[in-house]
Amino acid sequence: MVDVGHARPSSAAPAESFMGLKSQLPDPVEYFLGRDHGAITLPSPDPAADQEYYGLPPSKDYVFGGDERFRLQTDGFTPLTSFAAGGLAESWTGGSYAFDDTDLADFPFTHADIAPHYGEVAERIGVAGEEDDVGFTTHDNLAIPTALDVSSGALMERYQRRRDKLRAKHAVRFGRSRQAVLTAPRGEREACRSCGRCLWGCPNGAFYTPSMTLRECMGFDAFDYRPGYFVSHFERDGEGGLSAALAYPVAGGATERFSADAYVLAAGAINSSNLVLRTHYKATGEIVRLEGLMDNRQVLAPFFNWTMLGKAYEPDSYQYHQLAFGLPQAAPRHYVHGQVTTMKTASAHPVVQSLPLDIKTAAHVFRALRSGLGVANINYADTRRPGNFLSLVEDGGEWPALMARYRPAAGEDAEIRETMGKVGKFFARLGAPFVPGMAHVRPVGAGVHYGGTLPMSAERREWAVSPVGQSWDYANLFVADGASFPFMPAKNLTFTLMANSTRIASAIG
Repeated sequence: MVDVGHARPSSAAPAESFMGLKSQLPDPVEYFLGRDHGAITLPSPDPAADQEYYGLPPSKDYVFGGDERFRLQTDGFTPLTSFAAGGLAESWTGGSYAFDDTDLADFPFTHADIAPHYGEVAERIGVAGEEDDVGFTTHDNLAIPTALDVSSGALMERYQRRRDKLRAKHAVRFGRSRQAVLTAPRGEREACRSCGRCLWGCPNGAFYTPSMTLRECMGFDAFDYRPGYFVSHFERDGEGGLSAALAYPVAGGATERFSADAYVLAAGAINSSNLVLRTHYKATGEIVRLEGLMDNRQVLAPFFNWTMLGKAYEPDSYQYHQLAFGLPQAAPRHYVHGQVTTMKTASAHPVVQSLPLDIKTAAHVFRALRSGLGVANINYADTRRPGNFLSLVEDGGEWPALMARYRPAAGEDAEIRETMGKVGKFFARLGAPFVPGMAHVRPVGAGVHYGGTLPMSAERREWAVSPVGQSWDYANLFVADGASFPFMPAKNLTFTLMANSTRIASAIG
């Protein structure tokens, strides 16, 4: 495995809770806000500017560190890319949802084909949840979920008391989310101890990240991990395949060749597509487009749980989403998926500075209301459409830069207004109304669910792959990431990426 491989730093004071870090670290300000306070989200004088509610802590800087050889230009698309050991999912929130046959309608296989691999991945990484009114597709090895924090527990209790009336009046399905976290010890990994440090980096291994699997693979003699290399492109062998991967040492030096019988791209949809584009450009001088770029549009809707008014907030709890919901649509593929995160130990200043008040007043109001605040993260499906693409563009560099272009689907604004109205009414009846004027439609690319540029196809097609990920253009190249997804359901995709990779590995031996 050849990788740039930015490594996660060691956990600070692993035995401490979130509150313990604040009191015990020699310089908690540097830990939480960064040496130059770069983790602070400042208010914008432009009322039309995008205002995010989630800030990324300095402990995740390694995930988004770049490489000077990768240059990206964008048009209507604001993606995140990663060169970390483990990739973008080193910063995921653990949402693990199996796709059903409706979600997989455009894929060249069915849920029955991938179902065993969901179970295998769940056993390997630990996935917690339960079968309830949300109706998520089940699979083997589903563990018990984390204990609900006080605010989430109050929401669930109120739903259960009003369940029949809510189900009769609203189409929204409500229940527990699926989480990639251990609620019982497994091997060297401990169970979640509700320390409140999820966002900052789980210190005891309860919360799964892909670098854990990478470390496990490094224990096998047949696995050779080569970090410190930026893979530039492949050499073609002149017989319809590839003969070597060409890589630059990150520390400097001459290009090195890595040869194999077969090559697997699992660098994330954007980076894998970039390698295919650069390979074709190097061999032919031609710039092509990989059409069909997708990402789930997301809306963040802050809410206030009235039963928590006057109560202290609970920092010692699992930090990420514990509740989830779904809204079926007339067109089943356009099912709307949501996760509920109550405000616990996430960075507070992005929310404070978004309130329509001066900072001093906003901070006072936030402290009084914090225990009842939460965010509904609402996701929408996406489809492959012409005009949304990845390509290369000459910019005067040694290599052309990567270009990402995206335009929303016609009618997206109306769909968001309609579904947000339905979801908002449900939350209001649940006693947790959305905060007026604070729902935020995130820019395309912020969802970090990228795909569609090298789609799976049962028939041979240019710039596509077979049902087992084998490129129709290069016989010994396989694509095992989101670039091969021909449709993007609203559900989080990482769990399916893992299961599909396992399916592909089983198929090709």
